[in-house]
Amino acid sequence: MKKQVLASALLAIMSASAFAASDVYTIDPHHTWPIFSVNHLGYSTQRGRFDDTHGTVTLDFANKTGSVDLTIDTKSLDMGFAEWNEHLSGPAFFNVAQYPTMTFKSDKLIFDGDKVVGADGKFTLLGVTRPLHVTVHNFHCGEHPMAHKMACGGDITATIQRSDYGMKAYVPMVGDEVRIKVPVEAIKN
Repeated sequence: MKKQVLASALLAIMSASAFAASDVYTIDPHHTWPIFSVNHLGYSTQRGRFDDTHGTVTLDFANKTGSVDLTIDTKSLDMGFAEWNEHLSGPAFFNVAQYPTMTFKSDKLIFDGDKVVGADGKFTLLGVTRPLHVTVHNFHCGEHPMAHKMACGGDITATIQRSDYGMKAYVPMVGDEVRIKVPVEAIKN
């Protein structure tokens, strides 16, 4: 009887851990490029991107939980030409010498059924950390046709006020509102 109770308890523990297992996905830096846009003097919308992004996403579909740990190398700023890169990398904007990274960290993913539709987390820019809600569009998981591993991805959007992070140069001539779009692909470890 004692052996039967022990065996049942072990089986229950093993089943619960298998059911509640989280999977870790590594963000693919070749398919994850944060893009931002901001109004420039009322004439146009200027866009830039960051070419070096890394991190992980943890997903537990059974419990509808997960986390994100994303780091963006600010020195990888790409505005399309060298002078513009240099200007925005300087102290008035991204100040990449003092702040070589910005981050988004979340332990609260928002699910609608089996799809991630958002996340609440903390965004750090120029050493200032503030709450940030991001929306996830087109979330999809499946076997990656080239890597032959499970992969998940989606398109993330958010909006910030750059002055909230201390980036106040030329506001309001250069817009305070910054729209962020991040296509993300991540491969299961």
